[in-house]
Amino acid sequence: MGLHRRYKLLLQGYHRHVTLDKKDEERVRAKLTTAFRGMMSALFREKGATLDINILASDEAQHFINTHAATLDQAFQKVEMTEAMRRRLTRSDYIFSGIKTFHELNEAFPSLLDENGNRKSFNQFYNDVQHIDKTYNQNYLYAEYNFVHASAEMAAKWEQFAQDGDRYNLQYRTAGDDKVRPEHAALNGVTLPMSDPFWETYYPPNGWNCRCTVVQVRKSKYATTPRDEAIARGEEALQSDTKGIFRFNPGKQQKSVPDYNPYTIKRCRDCDIAKGKTNLVFIPDNELCAACRLIRMQQTARRNQRLTPQEFRTATNTAVQWAEENLTPTVINNNPSKRSIVQTSDGHIIGVGKKFFTETAAKGVHDPDLVHLLKTATEFKEWVPQATLVRTEQGRHHNYMFSVYRVAWQGQNIEFKCKMTDGELLYMMKFI
Repeated sequence: MGLHRRYKLLLQGYHRHVTLDKKDEERVRAKLTTAFRGMMSALFREKGATLDINILASDEAQHFINTHAATLDQAFQKVEMTEAMRRRLTRSDYIFSGIKTFHELNEAFPSLLDENGNRKSFNQFYNDVQHIDKTYNQNYLYAEYNFVHASAEMAAKWEQFAQDGDRYNLQYRTAGDDKVRPEHAALNGVTLPMSDPFWETYYPPNGWNCRCTVVQVRKSKYATTPRDEAIARGEEALQSDTKGIFRFNPGKQQKSVPDYNPYTIKRCRDCDIAKGKTNLVFIPDNELCAACRLIRMQQTARRNQRLTPQEFRTATNTAVQWAEENLTPTVINNNPSKRSIVQTSDGHIIGVGKKFFTETAAKGVHDPDLVHLLKTATEFKEWVPQATLVRTEQGRHHNYMFSVYRVAWQGQNIEFKCKMTDGELLYMMKFI
């Protein structure tokens, strides 16, 4: 089945509930249109009878992919979740955007030549491919944005459910109004433990613009649904999903979009490249596989890219400004200052001043994840109370002793040092 035919079937009859407001929508459209034109300029420079997959690594294509992915990232900007989950969903958005970009380029490539096989002027070529921009980056984008938003919300819920495990059961619920699809209504009220494999396949969202959710319920209040009945109701709910695209759990897979989606093929569910094994000994002969491999390699390079000096200054200044506004005003050596006090789980009293943020930034200047590191630094009141002392050590460049603590928090292992002076002052932190 062709890409557009598959998408039309998936979108047919589904109610739109675009979560971008009008101004944001116009701004997104302007950015994507500008980035699309730049990418078409790069495509126009291509020679040869077939599309060179390496164009996906060009500055113009990468700018378009990043712009599209950033749009999807906005869908869960305000959804509360761990930073580890947020980074994984952001990675998923980038890969999805990259594969989508491959299809846009592949569809635009034949338009370089006219019916006589002669190369068109750029203006004629660009005019002929503008419908691709509208189809992919306007019509399809609405449903994709909503789907990513729903996936992120359900991934965040899954993280919360995991804290209790099977202490409570999970119950499937629809929006409960006249817009609920009859097939999704079949799942309403299904109640099973979190550990039941049922949730790997039938956890929401179960379609484009699906508004279903899952909640925790007390075992004493709701009877568990017989598993055979639950599966039968799940199959009824997903009967229109004949390809099985929506059979995934964003929280367990930690992805905003499944590997098998309208831009990929069924085997993408379980191939090594989709699992992140990009350093394969073979070169895929399938164009889609080759594009997927290249996009994932670009994503890895993007993740490891060091901040520019301006980005470093911005990240540092943001953290220092946060400290200025949120640390407790005090007086130290007769001078106004800012310092908050927090206690570790093993009873150590630690002071936190603005120097903690500048030292953490300075020590992490080569860390591509510095922005996330500094954001985590501003949340010290949440993770320091869970930390325990692991050792003391002599400072390398300071004539002080340092106490070293560790804590596991939101999927990250944090190690931080405190300078031992007239007390313990939080000095710097890092992820280990």
